[in-house]
Amino acid sequence: MTESISDLKYIVFFATLFIGVPWSYFLCLRYPKLERIIFFLMIFTAKMEDINFVSRETFRLTSKGFEIGMVDMATFVIFLLVMHRKKQYPIKMPPGSYIFFAYFALSALSITNSAVVLFSLFELWKMVRMFLYFFVIYNYIVDFEQLNDFMKGVAAITIYIFIEVMDQKYLQRRFQSPGPFPHQNSLVMYMIIFGSLIFAFLLNKKDISFYKFVFWLVFFGMASVTVISALSRAGLVLFALSVTVILAMSFFAGITQKKTWIAGILIVASLAMLAQAWNSINERFRTAPEESAKTRVDLAVAALKMVKDKPLGIGLNNFGIKINPPWQYSSHIEMRDPDDEDEKNALVETVYLMIAAEAGWHTLALYFTLIFYMYFLNIRNFFRYYGSDFHYYTIGLLGGLLAIYIESGLEWVLKQTNNFYQLMMMFAIITVMYKLERQYTGRKQRLPQNLSKQQKYALQMKHI
Repeated sequence: MTESISDLKYIVFFATLFIGVPWSYFLCLRYPKLERIIFFLMIFTAKMEDINFVSRETFRLTSKGFEIGMVDMATFVIFLLVMHRKKQYPIKMPPGSYIFFAYFALSALSITNSAVVLFSLFELWKMVRMFLYFFVIYNYIVDFEQLNDFMKGVAAITIYIFIEVMDQKYLQRRFQSPGPFPHQNSLVMYMIIFGSLIFAFLLNKKDISFYKFVFWLVFFGMASVTVISALSRAGLVLFALSVTVILAMSFFAGITQKKTWIAGILIVASLAMLAQAWNSINERFRTAPEESAKTRVDLAVAALKMVKDKPLGIGLNNFGIKINPPWQYSSHIEMRDPDDEDEKNALVETVYLMIAAEAGWHTLALYFTLIFYMYFLNIRNFFRYYGSDFHYYTIGLLGGLLAIYIESGLEWVLKQTNNFYQLMMMFAIITVMYKLERQYTGRKQRLPQNLSKQQKYALQMKHI
C-alpha cells in the first residue's frame, strides 16, 4: 500500500511538470486572474508540498534529498511568462547575483572534504532552486501594482498560518505551536518578516480607508498571536525589536496622528496579549532546560574544531554526519546513553557557524557579504522612497531582516526550505524596488505618491 502511494506521488509530479506547467502557462496568457493565482502559489512557501528524489529522511541534514515541489512548479510557470515577455520587459540579472554565484562556488568547493558527496549535492540543488526563485520574482515584478498584490498574498498566508496555529494550540492542545512548519523556530522567523511588513504597511500606507486599516490591524494581530503561540524566547524578543525599529523609522519618516494612534493601540493590545499568554510565556522561560544552553555551546565548539581542522570546510551538508563518531569533533560532548550506538548529536544551532564548519570562513564571509549587501541596498531604498506610497516596504524590511539576521546566530532555520524561500523572496523585493526606482528616476518621474489605483496604473503604463 505504501509503495502504491509513493508511486502515485511520482505520477502526479511528472503529470504536473509535463502537462500542468505548460497548460497553466497557456491559460495564464489568456486569463490574467489565473496568472495572479499562480504567482500567489509561488509565494505560498509556508507549507511545502514536495517530492524528495533519492530521499534520506532518517539523517540529520539541512537538505534530505533532491526536493522539488509545488512552489517550484509555480515558479516554472512564471518563468515561462517572463520569457514570453522578454521583448517588452528585457530579462536582467538581479543585483547581488554574482555574490550568490561566488557563495555557491565556494560551497561546492567544500565537497572535496565531504564524507557523503550525495548529501552535498542535495544542498547545492536547493541553492539552484533558490536562485531561480529569486531570479524569476525579480524579472516578473515590473510595476508597483504587483507590489500591492504581493501584500495581499502576505495577508492571505498570514491568515492560513494563524488558523493552523490556533488549531494546534486550542484543539490539539500543543504547548508550542509550529503551525505548518517543521519547528516552532521556523514559524517565528517566517512570521517576523511578514508581521513586520504588515506593521510597516499599517503605519505608513497613505491611501488606506478606515475599513482596510481595521482589516490590516487584524492581520497584524494574527501575526503577533502566532509569534507568541510559538513560545520561542528569542523569537519574542526579536519580534519586539523589529516592531521597535519599525516604529522608530516610521516616526523618522514623519510623525502623523495616525502613527501616534497606532503606537498607542499597539501598546494597549500588546499588554493585553501578554497578559493573556503570560502563564505560558512564564512557564516557557522558567522551565527551559539548562542543558539546552550547554548543548548549543558544545555544538558551537565542535563547529570551530571542524573549520580549524578543515579550512575548506568538512563538506556541505555533512555536519550531521561528522558530528558523530568515528570523527572526533564531538569528543567533548557527553552522550545521554554512552551504550547506545544509535544516539546521534544534533546540528549546530547557528546558521553562521554551520556555514563556516561545512564550507570554511571564506564562504561565511561571502554569505555575510550577500545578506548585508541586500540590507544596505534596502537602506538605500529607504532614502530613495522617502515620502512615496511604497516607503513601508523598506521600513518593514529594516526591522524584519535585522531581527532574523540576529536570530540566525541562534538558529540554523534559514537553511530550511520554507525560510530560505522567504529570504530569497525578500531579497527579490529589495532588488525589484531598486529596479523600479531607477526606472522612474531615469525618466525624471517621481515615485508613486498618494495616488488612486487608476492614477498609479496610468502612470505605470506611461512610464514603465
